[in-house]
Amino acid sequence: MWCWLRNRRFAGLKFRRQVPVGRYIVDFYCAELKLVIELDGTHHRSPGMDEYDDRRTGDLRRRGMRVLRIPNEILIRDSEIVVEMIQEAIERCSPDLSREIQPPHPPVGTFSPAKSAGEKDSRS
Repeated sequence: MWCWLRNRRFAGLKFRRQVPVGRYIVDFYCAELKLVIELDGTHHRSPGMDEYDDRRTGDLRRRGMRVLRIPNEILIRDSEIVVEMIQEAIERCSPDLSREIQPPHPPVGTFSPAKSAGEKDSRS
């Protein structure tokens, strides 16, 4: 996900990762929108984690931040849904940006199939 958010690739917004906020470290943060994006792994389903996550989210909200929580399973299963979730969160934070949002470029190193032995390079 960092591949999408870094270097202003997502809607031209500056996101930072692993940002200290109070006693917490948030996964991704856009100061311009006061938007926090948290990726939740399976440990968030452990006993007591709901209460911890609720306290953490409440603390971040009291600081004027908006929090988007994304389960890792969704990111792994369908990254397009995650892109839509982030776009919607940005639109809620700043309606002025809604018409300017461009989806991020595909991350570097995405899979592309190898050419077959008889296939010619389109650049030649």
